[in-house]
Amino acid sequence: MRKDDAMKTRMLETLAVSEIGSGTMSFESYYGASPERAEAIRVIRGAHDLGVTFFDTAEAYGPWTNEILVGEALGPVRDEVVIATKFGWNIDPETGERKPGLNSRPDHVRQVVDAMLGRLVRRQRAEPEAVFTADLCLPAPRRAARAPSSP
Repeated sequence: MRKDDAMKTRMLETLAVSEIGSGTMSFESYYGASPERAEAIRVIRGAHDLGVTFFDTAEAYGPWTNEILVGEALGPVRDEVVIATKFGWNIDPETGERKPGLNSRPDHVRQVVDAMLGRLVRRQRAEPEAVFTADLCLPAPRRAARAPSSP
């Protein structure tokens, strides 16, 4: 996409976001060596310069360090972007050790959302426009079985 091309947008509930989003997991060595911090920030800000307004991260990336990186990179344009982050893993809040299973107990959700918001907006005073949650521990909806067609 060229810089002068307009990015199309879509609605996610009440949020208008760019049609193309930017996932940031690879900035935390999930797929091999990660770039230097300054380079990662340059890439994230460059995506915004090209019209991307929807960015994705997760508490598990790092853990936590990717949310800090994304918050820092997008801080200057925080009122122009939507940041999606995922949570619900069973990560020890003191050590960062990922324990087996998922954890969506209400007390844990409150704790991780508070921490996540602190990491994403730590240097900014702006409050998030909205916080949407999805329970990772709920089973996926089952599809109704189709009756065999008759000959």
